Amino acid sequence: MNFAENQDEYLTLPALRIGNATDTVITCQSLSIKERLKVLFTGRIWMSELNFYKPLTPRYFSVNKKDMFDTK
Repeated sequence: MNFAENQDEYLTLPALRIGNATDTVITCQSLSIKERLKVLFTGRIWMSELNFYKPLTPRYFSVNKKDMFDTK
């Protein structure tokens, strides 16, 4: 599926929505060479989320694709 498709104020975000009890949504972003070097030296990745004054939802980051599909 594509989030924010045809919304000029946002970039389209391709995603996989899994029809499970927690409504898991998986996305994958790629880093440029410059971004990879910055992560290598700083060890940091920033995330910004628009919540519109609603509670935060759980986020999970991993460098391993298999972690996205493991049931814990």
